[in-house]
Amino acid sequence: MASSHGSSPVPRAGPGGIYRKERDTPPARCRSARSLPDVCPTEPTGGGRGLCDGPSVVAEHDRWTVYSSKVNLPAALNDPRLAKRESDFFTKTWGLDFAETEVMPSFYLPNITREHFGPYLQETAQKERIHERCKTICPNKDDVDAASSVDANHEKSRAELEQVPKIFMRPEFALEDSATFSSVLPWSHFNSAAGKSSRDVASSKLLQEKLSHYLDVVEVSIARQISLRSDAFFHAMSSQHELQDRLQETQRAVAVLRGRTAAIDGIMCRGPLQALRTALTRNNCARLHNKLKLMAAVHQTQPTVQLLLSTSEFVGALELISTTKEVLQQELQGIHSFRHLGSQLCELEKLIDKMMVEDFSMYARSDLNRSLRDEPLVQEKVHRPNADSQKERLESLVFGLLRQRKLDFLDIYCDEMILAAKSIVSLCVAENVLNIEDIDTEVVTKLADQMRLMTFPQLFELLKNIFESFLLFLQRIKATLSVIKGVVLEVLSSNQRLRLLEAGAGSDPEAPRGPSLPQGEAELAYLTHEGLFISDALNQAQQQAAREHSPPGGSGAQQSRAEAPGGDSAREQSFVSAETTMPSDPELNRVINNLQELLHTASDVSHDRCVKVLAARAKDGSLERLSSAEFVCLSRAVEAFVGDTEELCSRRSVSLRGALQSQANRFVHRFHDERKTKLSLLMDNERWKQADVPAEFQDLVNSMADGRISLPERKIPGPEDRKPADFLLVNGQKYAVVGTVLLLIRIFLEYCQCVNDIPSIATDMLTRLSDLLKHFNSRTCQLVLGAGALQVVGLKTITTKNLALASRCLQLVVHYIPVIRGHFETKLQPKQYSVLRHFDHITKDYNDHVAEISAKLVAIMDSLFEKVLSKYEVKAPMPSACFRNVCKQMAKMHEAICELLPEEQTQMLFLRINASFKAHLKRQLARLGVVNDGGPQHGLVGVDVAFYTENVQVLKSLDQLDLHMAEIWEQKR
Repeated sequence: MASSHGSSPVPRAGPGGIYRKERDTPPARCRSARSLPDVCPTEPTGGGRGLCDGPSVVAEHDRWTVYSSKVNLPAALNDPRLAKRESDFFTKTWGLDFAETEVMPSFYLPNITREHFGPYLQETAQKERIHERCKTICPNKDDVDAASSVDANHEKSRAELEQVPKIFMRPEFALEDSATFSSVLPWSHFNSAAGKSSRDVASSKLLQEKLSHYLDVVEVSIARQISLRSDAFFHAMSSQHELQDRLQETQRAVAVLRGRTAAIDGIMCRGPLQALRTALTRNNCARLHNKLKLMAAVHQTQPTVQLLLSTSEFVGALELISTTKEVLQQELQGIHSFRHLGSQLCELEKLIDKMMVEDFSMYARSDLNRSLRDEPLVQEKVHRPNADSQKERLESLVFGLLRQRKLDFLDIYCDEMILAAKSIVSLCVAENVLNIEDIDTEVVTKLADQMRLMTFPQLFELLKNIFESFLLFLQRIKATLSVIKGVVLEVLSSNQRLRLLEAGAGSDPEAPRGPSLPQGEAELAYLTHEGLFISDALNQAQQQAAREHSPPGGSGAQQSRAEAPGGDSAREQSFVSAETTMPSDPELNRVINNLQELLHTASDVSHDRCVKVLAARAKDGSLERLSSAEFVCLSRAVEAFVGDTEELCSRRSVSLRGALQSQANRFVHRFHDERKTKLSLLMDNERWKQADVPAEFQDLVNSMADGRISLPERKIPGPEDRKPADFLLVNGQKYAVVGTVLLLIRIFLEYCQCVNDIPSIATDMLTRLSDLLKHFNSRTCQLVLGAGALQVVGLKTITTKNLALASRCLQLVVHYIPVIRGHFETKLQPKQYSVLRHFDHITKDYNDHVAEISAKLVAIMDSLFEKVLSKYEVKAPMPSACFRNVCKQMAKMHEAICELLPEEQTQMLFLRINASFKAHLKRQLARLGVVNDGGPQHGLVGVDVAFYTENVQVLKSLDQLDLHMAEIWEQKR
């Protein structure tokens, strides 16, 4: 009610029946009216006033009657629950929830904006300003009267309303509140202890009158407001009648439309809809029938799996279980009777996994432990009738294990392979021991002890048997692994083909596809195959679906295309059904790598077993006591076996080579020790006299000259054998040698022969040979130059012949050092050439030794010259005895070495001896004061010198020697 004070003025009807809102006029400034006295004795917001304060309403005003009312309120359809009176015309009929909605603008009318009126407003702007200014200066009389009357009524209404207490105007006014009720009706004034008095009765009447007055004031104000808006009320009433008429017309049109729609429904819709319902019912029944058939087929899963397992069809059983589980999850999900079938199938699948692992282990055991000879590499038949080939059995097992992602089945094969390798050695030893009568197996039970009792030929035969067995063993393993690798590669290629097909289908989605088999029918065809393989049943179902969907003219072509893949194996087609369970490409590639590693492991295991055989034999040192020929035979057999296994397995195993190398090192050590000891014994017994050269040694040297650095085959002695020679002819030169050097030549040829037979010991053998040559050189120096032979063999003295013979022997060894070096260089790797420097050091040591012997020979004559020439005197008779003694010693020296040393060395040696003689003679002549002045003493010395020159030049190969005897005289200054 209070909100009516701020409402807009009443619109007035203008020309044409259009209501226009009058301009709001500012309220006139006037003195506020005095409000009526408050009837409430106490008010929560103000101070209390007495009941007797203020004038009496009844006494000051006339009593209000119904004739004072100007407007019938119920006739105006007043709704006191709403603040705005204009909004109750629609809510009365349609409820309080009815609200005005915003009408969307029409899409066919342009959107008019202020810019469209821009030119018009510019034209009329000046005129409007003039008009507004005129209105301000000269207002309309009617407007002024109306405004003044409105202001007067407004002021009067406000003055009357101010008499009403403010508590009645509050929005939260409610008599239910005890405080508000006590403020409006102060019962404390009427319920006194003394009872009702006349004053209380008067106060209650006064209060009733005041409340009635307040009600009248408010009703008068409401009536005044309604009268001001009477035109709007009557316009709303007329609009409501018009709206009711239009609603009745709309209701009649809707009824006609509903009738026509019912007629159309009965004539055109009910029949086709009934046909659709019938077709849907038929399809549902067909699907139910197919579902029942599918349930019947699934019900037969477990008996079918048991039947497949009885024939070891693990792959078919796994595919059946997988497909059944997929059908249970997709087609038969929620079937109560199959609620336990899924868990049963999972347990059955785990059982099949165990069965496959055990079957694979049994296959590997039977395949690896069967006879190695006179049988194929891969088992062809099982030992029971009507059985598939073992190759297909292996392929089926591998495919099943791959399908179940049991990628560790190669570990099982590896364990069985190691056990089989151990049994191979035991069987070979047992077979060979049975053929040896000297070994009693009841007394000697251990295999290692039995092998140690074998002779080398028996051991060699055993090793050849073991090597041959292991080669057959590795060939069988490689064939089996090739079959497994073929299955893995087939699965890998199948996965790649499936990816290509999926990629092609994804890149060309608009391409026409062939008739696809429905999922339920495909599963049904899979499950209800009658004696056929699963993939064959699927192919037949697909071909049948293709014939049903294809046009009559194209049935032949489709049939030929469907029959085309019939030549493929069933296992190859089963890859498609298991595409989701197969391992990924990285896993399959890892399996292929593991197959190659398994073959390498087999090679290593075979080599390790052979190493243990050699170690058992070598435990007592018997292999070290082999002769070089026997060890060479053993080495060749081992190298041949290692080469065959490397070619077969593409694996360079180092265990057997390492064991052979270790045994070769022991053999080389013993070989070297024996020959070094032998050489030491020979040198300790050598008397350093020229030895005869047997013909076989001459032939040996000749073969070395021809480039054959090896020991010749031993010839059977015959009656036509040649006699020994005095010298050893080497490239046309004569070498006077001792017997030790001849044996030394044969010894280093034995070293070279060992290197030819066992190239792996070339480095070790070179080191040992260099040690042997150094030992010969140092021992020769000790015995000859150091005069050790005097105590060792009892020589009286070391003669010049002994020295010359030792020098010639050393020169012969120096001659053959480059030959030995070249031979070893061909057996070494380029990175091992650094060890050849040992020969350079040995050559230098030998040349130094030869030079020391030559110096020793010169020193012997030098001491003789010093002793003899110190007593020389220039006096008759001539030649003097001193020169005769010198010439005699020179002749003895020449006689001792001329047959041992070549002419060039003899000449060089005597030139050095002559220089020593001239130095001592010159020193003696200077001491005697003899000069070449042509005097008598000079003549006597000339006679002795001529005698000396004649005796020296008469010696063999010294006739052309220029002695330069003029150097004995001091040069004149």
